[in-house]
Amino acid sequence: MKFLALTLIVHRPDPLTGVLTPTHDRFREVLDSALLAEELGFDGFGVGERHERPFLSSAPPVVLSHIAALTRRIRLFTGVTTLSLLDPVRAYEDYATLDHLSEGRLDLIIGKGNGAAQRELFHVTPEDQWERNAESYEVFRRIWRQNKVTAATRFRPPLTDAEVWPRPYQRPVRIWHGSATSRESVDLAARHGEPLFSANVTHPMEPYAALIRYYRERWAHYGHDPAALTVGAGTAGLLVAPTSQAAVAAYRPVFEANLAFAREAGLPVVFETLEDYVARSSALIGSPQQVVEKVHRYHERFGHTVLHVHADAGGLPPDRHRASLELFQSAVAPVLRREIPDPPFAWGPVLPAAPVPEESARV
Repeated sequence: MKFLALTLIVHRPDPLTGVLTPTHDRFREVLDSALLAEELGFDGFGVGERHERPFLSSAPPVVLSHIAALTRRIRLFTGVTTLSLLDPVRAYEDYATLDHLSEGRLDLIIGKGNGAAQRELFHVTPEDQWERNAESYEVFRRIWRQNKVTAATRFRPPLTDAEVWPRPYQRPVRIWHGSATSRESVDLAARHGEPLFSANVTHPMEPYAALIRYYRERWAHYGHDPAALTVGAGTAGLLVAPTSQAAVAAYRPVFEANLAFAREAGLPVVFETLEDYVARSSALIGSPQQVVEKVHRYHERFGHTVLHVHADAGGLPPDRHRASLELFQSAVAPVLRREIPDPPFAWGPVLPAAPVPEESARV
């Protein structure tokens, strides 16, 4: 099994102290988290993309490029690249450049994204967002593979023998499809024979397990090799401590502050108590053995071989958060690496492939 640390660069007051970190300092925290993830032996570091409050993750290629310059080994992930909002040509230019600068360490997790404010910002409607996502992805995917592209697009100017530079380092980059609730994203992943990353954050296990079952059904429907099917999954929180009692006690103030914030903001509350949250959410809160057992319970339903945890402290004292990540890497990750297989593809390092012949295609 492989492990990612991921941040959405949430920027709101600390749930316990009420202090809002300055924007500049918040970005420094992200860079420090990436360096810590590499130091501790995580396999990847991810940066989300949001274009609305309370997030600072509107420019993941910029953030990841800086992280690429500071690190040497760790793979770099997006989570997710919101192609329903983006021009696929411009998105390709950004990420192909990043892939060169990172020496081929880039993986992309693409998706529709969510949030009414960012839809309004980009003039995307609930009715057309799925069509935009699918069209943008088809163009984006082909630019990685073809030196010239012709496409009769609806949501951006059509392309006619278009050449987009720079040409890629990885040919092609690995693309995952992020999905929280939608069958559309799942079907798009299965149709192209590409891996799925389940959000697995907000709800109990079953809705995500149902989508992954559907992914497996669609994978078979499209005739892909069952051995190549790959699933990743997120987690809702992390706090590993020597005992379950210590983990729950340390996490309780964070949970209660977040619960109060959700109620005050009128957000839906799925887990009313910390005990229910620990038992039924994907959060990994407990002793190393409890965390290993919980990941195995999810693996039995999902069959996932990649797991992401939160890179941010999220209200925990920084020393407590670091101790939790260290204990995860020393006592949890080694067990799961032995007991759960890796994805069925090389993780790295990635070498550039030979150039492909010039070609164009029409849709």
